[in-house]
Amino acid sequence: MTDAGQTTEKLPADPAVIAPERDLMSKFDGLIAERQALIDTGVTDPFAIVMEKVKSPTEAVINGKDTILLGTYNYMGMTFDPDVIQAGKDALDQFGSGTNGSRMLNGTFRDHMDVEEALREFYGVTGAIVFSTGYMANLGMISTLAGKGEYVILDADSHASIYDGCQQGNAEIVRFRHNSVEDLDKRLGRLPKEPGKLVVLEGVYSMLGDIAPLKEMVAVAKKHGAMVLSDEAHSMGFYGPNGRGVYEEQGCEGDVDFIVGTFSKSVGTVGGFCVSNHPKFEAIRLACRPYIFTASLPPSVVATAAASIRKLRYAHNKRQHLWENARKLHGGLTAMGFKLGTEKPDSAIIAVILEDQEQAVTMWQALLHGGLYVNMARPPATPAGTYLLRCSLCAEHTTEQIDAILGMFKAAGQAVGVIR
Repeated sequence: MTDAGQTTEKLPADPAVIAPERDLMSKFDGLIAERQALIDTGVTDPFAIVMEKVKSPTEAVINGKDTILLGTYNYMGMTFDPDVIQAGKDALDQFGSGTNGSRMLNGTFRDHMDVEEALREFYGVTGAIVFSTGYMANLGMISTLAGKGEYVILDADSHASIYDGCQQGNAEIVRFRHNSVEDLDKRLGRLPKEPGKLVVLEGVYSMLGDIAPLKEMVAVAKKHGAMVLSDEAHSMGFYGPNGRGVYEEQGCEGDVDFIVGTFSKSVGTVGGFCVSNHPKFEAIRLACRPYIFTASLPPSVVATAAASIRKLRYAHNKRQHLWENARKLHGGLTAMGFKLGTEKPDSAIIAVILEDQEQAVTMWQALLHGGLYVNMARPPATPAGTYLLRCSLCAEHTTEQIDAILGMFKAAGQAVGVIR
């Protein structure tokens, strides 16, 4: 040390140069190279699409071209509903653009209470808690419900937010084979009886669009004394008589302890939630870190959500038309010879499975050039290392648009060599 108390150790000649072994970003070199190789082929980056203008729930301008949207999760088409938009404008005028705080401090406004009441009405439950996103809802609920010495049992194909919720908590994690009632029963049977157990399920799985046998799985969970959380993000709005989800459709309402959902799908905005009839449910607010330590949603967002949810309760015609669209698209693609993720239209998600990344990207690009936007999905997001084009139908898609979509798939599929 010098007299001034400073170290005499010399710094590198150029402090901006970091030794490779210390560069924390070097672990991403393979990913960067793979992405660059994809772009070098001349295709549009599938993960960097910019919508220059959104004209309706089913149409946008991409790369200067009018494009039909078939990959937005806007299942019920609520993003342009006049009543929903007006509710957001009114809240923006009355409460400003944000809350500047968490729900536990200054971040609870009138409309946060109103959207939680709208959720209680929609689901017919006593408790509702709103999170900043659906991801945060799973992160918070799973990590808070199951603690050290307890167990979370989840489907192997669960969404990333479910896995991340498990990682944030201290519970032991047990996976069972996708949609296997028998494997769930076996795994639960091997666990000690005394610790608490949470079985996490999903109504609709977002990649292939397949549904869970919830009725049988919930029965197995209850047989082993486990509580059940069902993520109904991709089924809210159009599954079940009241649009509550697959668990309602399959008659499990009295046995599922917690329902997690999102506002970014059928509701048409952003946010997440959990609802429950458990008498101690409100205690979650006092213990859940992703609820306590994050900013609350802007008042305009929760106001639009409340308006949308109340309209979804009575959107029976929309539900019917969405299912008509799903049957028409699934049937048409099947007749053309495409390989799909499900044998029948189980949900509003229809996955077209391709052989490899090159075929998937080429097909995706051909569709985009033809005026159709779908999602391209690849490992590790997809199950079993599959490459697919994921179509998300909307209740606002017209019959004419579905016909046009089928025509675009036929043209692209034949050009790429996926079908004859």
